[in-house]
Amino acid sequence: MNTYMPNPSQLERKWYVVDAEGQTLGRLSAEVAKVLRGKNKPVFTPHADCGDYVIVVNAEKIKVTGKKLDQKVYYHHSDYVGGMKETTLKEMLNTHPERVIEHAVKGMLPKGPLGRQMYTKLFVYAGPDHKQQAQKPEVLTF
Repeated sequence: MNTYMPNPSQLERKWYVVDAEGQTLGRLSAEVAKVLRGKNKPVFTPHADCGDYVIVVNAEKIKVTGKKLDQKVYYHHSDYVGGMKETTLKEMLNTHPERVIEHAVKGMLPKGPLGRQMYTKLFVYAGPDHKQQAQKPEVLTF
């Protein structure tokens, strides 16, 4: 018996569209990361990128539980002394709602070159419209 290892040329990548309206941030992000990684396929290989493309729409209508809107804080640094800036989840949803889902999904992917390659297959939009109609994405529900 030989173990089947898929080559990138043998893989068939699909396009999926996910509606984030009314869904919980962490649960949605975990399912999206699973599809990006390819864990939903029988040919999953940990050291290869076998995942599919995912388009997330209505990112501004995501919901969170508890007091996360006020207590969850995102940090970034400008690389200058004293350049640390922080933003709450509520502010981030008002200014850049797509970054909230991108940040959550990126943290659930592998670290390193493989994870960065998987992350490029994620497309997040704040509203209900997206630019990938030509790929004919299938609706994915969780």
